[in-house]
Amino acid sequence: MDTIAAISTGNTHSAIGILRVSGPESFAICTQVFQPLDGRPLSQHREREMVLGRLLGREGRPIDQALAVRFPAPRSYTGEDCVEFHCHGSPVVLDEGLRALFAAGARQAGRGEFTKRAFLNGNLDLTQAEAVIDLIEAESAQAAQNAVEQLGGALRRQVEPLYNRLLDMASQFYAVVDYPDEDIEDLQQDALLGTLAEVEDALRALLSTASRGRLLRQGVPTAILGRPNVGKSSLLNALLGYDRAIVTDVAGTTRDTVEEKAVVGGVLLRLIDTAGIRDAADTVERMGVDRARAAAGQAELALLVLDGSRPLTAEDEAAIQAAGLAPRMLALVNKSDLPQVLDHTALAARFGCVLPVSAADGTGLEALESAVADLFPAGEAPAGQILTNARQADAVSRAAEAIRSARAALEGGLTPDAVLADTERAVNALGELTGRTLREDLTTRIFERFCVGK
Repeated sequence: MDTIAAISTGNTHSAIGILRVSGPESFAICTQVFQPLDGRPLSQHREREMVLGRLLGREGRPIDQALAVRFPAPRSYTGEDCVEFHCHGSPVVLDEGLRALFAAGARQAGRGEFTKRAFLNGNLDLTQAEAVIDLIEAESAQAAQNAVEQLGGALRRQVEPLYNRLLDMASQFYAVVDYPDEDIEDLQQDALLGTLAEVEDALRALLSTASRGRLLRQGVPTAILGRPNVGKSSLLNALLGYDRAIVTDVAGTTRDTVEEKAVVGGVLLRLIDTAGIRDAADTVERMGVDRARAAAGQAELALLVLDGSRPLTAEDEAAIQAAGLAPRMLALVNKSDLPQVLDHTALAARFGCVLPVSAADGTGLEALESAVADLFPAGEAPAGQILTNARQADAVSRAAEAIRSARAALEGGLTPDAVLADTERAVNALGELTGRTLREDLTTRIFERFCVGK
């Protein structure tokens, strides 16, 4: 295995920048580019000790005063000898330091190569490795909490007992199939069926968390709907905290969907500001209205915006109809800072939850946050025990389906080898979840999600 190096903090201006080196020649390479101020070689300092010194460029001249940390194998992130340089976050310094490391014998790390080495060296299972990128990309406190718990092995600890029970069952089947003449304890069908049922139930419960995990990572698709000039774009800007969408008094200003993310009530929403719903004569605006209806049909949540200072119109009714396409809806009576015409009591009887808001001054936004939090609770699954991507969900789904097939084979009186085949399929699928059994091409594809330096 060769020695790799990369900028781990991104090549941007910052207070601190980190160069990371990993591989068998890490210490020898870093000795060439770093001079501790106390005169002792880096290798003579304690592991994990922050050592102040000079970072040298390719020509041996100091380019920064930095801190170096040595992590001997296997007590490092990658499981290999590692060194980190904590420098001033100048892109010039980081780039020159990286070039010096290359000149000393390191090569450029690929995307996710540090984490891939941690996985291959047994420091992380695959769910933990995926949690690294989930934590980096987390856009809400809930997503970050789930990622950090998964990084700590929460998902592996949930799956491991199920894997081991299936492995024990497969071993027992092998013994019966391979040694029919030996005095091996007979398989007890009721006990086997009970085990299979329990494991399948546990996997189905785990699989039910996949939709929650998808929303944690990607955000809840949320369509903001209403007739022209009810304040949809103003609401979007208020939730974002800055002016993202153009706001005018001219009907039809928003002609296409505008999408942004915002955390509302602790829930990451993928907000989609849509064109005002009405019978538009203009071709471009009509296309925008069609896209608004399509966004409603694809959304998990519709924010129906009504103008409280004006009576309901046929266009409002069209927007109400469109909002009804989403599984969840909140009715927002905007412009509460103006004299009200709409009967909020009648609206509440019609829609259930009606929230008076003012996108202009922020009134009612706290109530909106509470309503969103109530619609998307954290759920019963503890943080870290939530499937967060399609690969994980597919592995669990295949395992559950294989167990269902094994139960059917056992109940149908098929021979043990038939039941064994299904049990092994379940074991292999769960092995893929944590990385016990994984194709090389799939491994490569997983780590390509990462950035260089991680």
